[in-house]
Amino acid sequence: MLYTILKAVHIIFMVSYFAGIFYLVRLFVYYKDTDEFEETKRNILREQYVFMARRLWNIITVPAGIIMLGTGLTLIFLNDGLMKTPWFHLKLTFLLGLAMYHYWCWKKVLQIKKLEGNVLPIKNIKLRQANEIATFLLFLVVFTVILKSSIIEYWWQLIVGFFVLVLLIMTTVKLVNKRK
Repeated sequence: MLYTILKAVHIIFMVSYFAGIFYLVRLFVYYKDTDEFEETKRNILREQYVFMARRLWNIITVPAGIIMLGTGLTLIFLNDGLMKTPWFHLKLTFLLGLAMYHYWCWKKVLQIKKLEGNVLPIKNIKLRQANEIATFLLFLVVFTVILKSSIIEYWWQLIVGFFVLVLLIMTTVKLVNKRK
């Protein structure tokens, strides 16, 4: 029973963590969108976006990430058989990618706090594309966990499907931004 409750808590905080990461990078995009605004409007909006990003990071994203990590490690401790399964190694590999993305987001949070209303030195399209990385990682982790042992048998279809998904999302982002 304890294991099932911990798994539920792990999933709930995984959802909260991803919600925070999704919205955080969207706030970076909004911040960058103000580059062309009139100075007064730009400064007011940027101050608000920095405030929102800082609060989102400190109150939702990081605490949810810590609880997600803590419950995940506890689940591994309680079920040491996980470490013997190939699908779980794959999941851990994707989680390393998530850790690198988390680090990138943290650096951007620090960067916009230090900018004091100045221009964020990254192209808008790069931020919009970076916003999709968490989506890709979420797909990879969820499909790995759901498919478990089948993932070994069908790995190449999953990889092809993943790259098609990435291509579709990136193309959509570029097309939507061309219209602006």
